[in-house]
Amino acid sequence: MHKTSDNSRRLSRIEISKEALNFSIGHFTIFSSTNREDLHGHNFQLHCNATAELNDEGLLFDYAILKQLLKKLCDEIDEQVVLPLNSPHLSIAEEGDYVVAGFNGEKLYFLHRDVTLLPIANSTVEEFSHYFLHKILNHDDLAGKGVLALTVKVSSNSGQFGVAEWSSL
Repeated sequence: MHKTSDNSRRLSRIEISKEALNFSIGHFTIFSSTNREDLHGHNFQLHCNATAELNDEGLLFDYAILKQLLKKLCDEIDEQVVLPLNSPHLSIAEEGDYVVAGFNGEKLYFLHRDVTLLPIANSTVEEFSHYFLHKILNHDDLAGKGVLALTVKVSSNSGQFGVAEWSSL
């Protein structure tokens, strides 16, 4: 029989990748001060891995909390046009009922109800993964759950991910 010392830690990881963890958004990637994609949309998938210590009951923590949080975060931006607040090449203004994105002399008008402004530099899977990681790490529902590491992946199609990681290990 294999015996472990009292101070050894049994770490494990739960990987959450469910079909329901998705969001559809309109966006455009900005490549430079004069070059951007046309406005288009994607169906994105959100994936999350959480590492924690396995407790005596064989659980990391009640990860239904994490699944509910991920779904809520997806729903917050679902069916929106996402504009990056921190882009050095995009200006955001309000004109009456509209949010106006200014880029290279162009003005793109959107109804307020159709736009979500995110604190990111560009509307890319890389930035989305960091956005979600930050939201998860700072959410009260996960405080005190013993999470030691998180990996968040956002995909815009099969086999292509933006990945952000955090670890206290």
